[in-house]
Amino acid sequence: MPENKKKPNPIDIHVGGRIRLRRNMLGMSQEKLGESLGITFQQVQKYEKGTNRVGASRLQSAAAVLGVPVSFFFEDAPGQEGTPQGGFAEESSANYVVDFLSSSEGLQLNRAFVKISDPKIRRKVIDLVKALATDEE
Repeated sequence: MPENKKKPNPIDIHVGGRIRLRRNMLGMSQEKLGESLGITFQQVQKYEKGTNRVGASRLQSAAAVLGVPVSFFFEDAPGQEGTPQGGFAEESSANYVVDFLSSSEGLQLNRAFVKISDPKIRRKVIDLVKALATDEE
């Protein structure tokens, strides 16, 4: 059996993670996304894990449903900017962001933060979080 059948491609994992990220940011369930795309929630799960590759037409439909350009799914993908495909440092940093924003706390923090319209207050929130993180260390 070819090796690429055993482990999902890093790009497929990344694209799936970005689908999950955007779906969670919108507060949309896997069932609702599946309905909108004419697929089951189990298929959405497989896409989000990178187990199944998302075809071009389905990715375009997902982008429309989730209100983002198709390029959104490839932002910070492994192998960009001349780095080797599947580079560990880039992959782990991108996964860290997706994991954080997929967590309950990360999602709540992100939703609340984007509602702050004053850039000075946003800067102060960032400074506060940095100060608290430094105190923890």
